[in-house]
Amino acid sequence: MQPFTLVTGSAAPLLASNIDTDVIMPKQFLKGIDRKGLDRGLFFDLRFLKSGTPNPEFILNQPAWNDAAFLVVGPNFGCGSSREHAVWGLKQVGIRALIGTSFAGIFYDNCQRNGLLAIQVSEAQLKQIAGVISNAETAKINVNLPEQRIELADGAVVHFEIDQLRKQSLLLGLDAIGTTLQRVKEIRSFEARHLSENPWL
Repeated sequence: MQPFTLVTGSAAPLLASNIDTDVIMPKQFLKGIDRKGLDRGLFFDLRFLKSGTPNPEFILNQPAWNDAAFLVVGPNFGCGSSREHAVWGLKQVGIRALIGTSFAGIFYDNCQRNGLLAIQVSEAQLKQIAGVISNAETAKINVNLPEQRIELADGAVVHFEIDQLRKQSLLLGLDAIGTTLQRVKEIRSFEARHLSENPWL
């Protein structure tokens, strides 16, 4: 996975509550045998009109945010079914982090497993961030994971908390297997000791 340290990019406001995984990645894009093409499916019913042309009203189709690296989202983002495709699609269009007050539990874990930073902030902090990035001229922000801070274009800084294991995995670009393999010597040592103490196994 791609390590996350300091990332700069535009942040798009998508502040509706309870945006579920069927909105993020509609079911018709779950048929493939691999992850290809999920960028097309992301927010499909919002991004495209019935004619198939891009919906100019949707935030990610607007010039200031069409290459957004971050989404600033409403509460309970990622609720609904547990489809991991939603996270894969977000990554395929270049989203590196989500910023919101709350995320659905399984979706939040899927973000971690796939290297997508999900930042939880207070309602007041979210309002502050949204107020700045909703203006096209001040939509660009820095997300500094080592220092756990979001730097806004108006000079304000918003600090955030994150579980340290999640932080280290993201900094190093490690998934669950990669994180486990960091302890391979300890695992091998335990296996050898356990078998010597329990030879009947």
